[in-house]
Amino acid sequence: MGKDEEARVDRARGRVFGEVAELYEASRPGYADAPAARVLEYAEPGERPALEVGAGTGKATVAFAEAGTSPVCVEPDPRMAEVLRRNTAPFPRVRVEAAGFEEWRRDGRRFGLLYAATSWHWLDPARRRDLVREALDPGGALALFWNPHGVRAPRLHGAPAEVDARHGITGTPHGVLASSYGRAAGGGRLGRGAGLARGRAPRRRRVHRPARGPFPRGPALRHRPLPGLPGLPLPLPGPGPDHRERVLADTAGVLDAHGGGIAMEHFSDLLLARTAR
Repeated sequence: MGKDEEARVDRARGRVFGEVAELYEASRPGYADAPAARVLEYAEPGERPALEVGAGTGKATVAFAEAGTSPVCVEPDPRMAEVLRRNTAPFPRVRVEAAGFEEWRRDGRRFGLLYAATSWHWLDPARRRDLVREALDPGGALALFWNPHGVRAPRLHGAPAEVDARHGITGTPHGVLASSYGRAAGGGRLGRGAGLARGRAPRRRRVHRPARGPFPRGPALRHRPLPGLPGLPLPLPGPGPDHRERVLADTAGVLDAHGGGIAMEHFSDLLLARTAR
């Protein structure tokens, strides 16, 4: 599969979240206040509006709204956008526009800040940087961030990873060692956001959150991904009851064998960049 085809498949997978919007909202981890504070400190948008791309159900939106920002939120799936509107109802100045970023009508608007929370990788890699430049004011800021998390102890990593492999599941936190992310913010998702302005290296920040542990039986099972959709750490509604029950039973067996839970590390990585003035 070529890069263009992979990008199309990734964008199609990104629309799957809407099929389980309510489950996504109930079980997907949110974002700490610290990333929003650091983004706003760097961006200094002032009176200039902010734009959120791929807002989902508002996991990051609410943190920015509570910090005093009223973003325009672009969300491609109308089912996710419906939950987003509900979650941002206490913030009437937040605006939700249901559209993919690539097709969204900017109508001449420019922004002092554009941010994407765990959604940059869903955008068309051939167009996203140009679209960001068009949307931002001169000197405007881009902020990309997501929440890596993984198993703290190497000896506990193998068993849940084997369950994932047996059922054709990838991209779960149970199959990743926390130490694999290294000590500094980085990784492909963030690195591909660089290059907004020549000569300006992006800033990278890691915000450590309290270690989550043990990762107990209930939440661990609720965070199982959709089998057959690699890389989508969604709650598990299917694809069928028999398969679902086998996955949950095998996962429960692993957790029970380790005292009912597995300790996890949880942190937020940020990339901050600015366009030329």
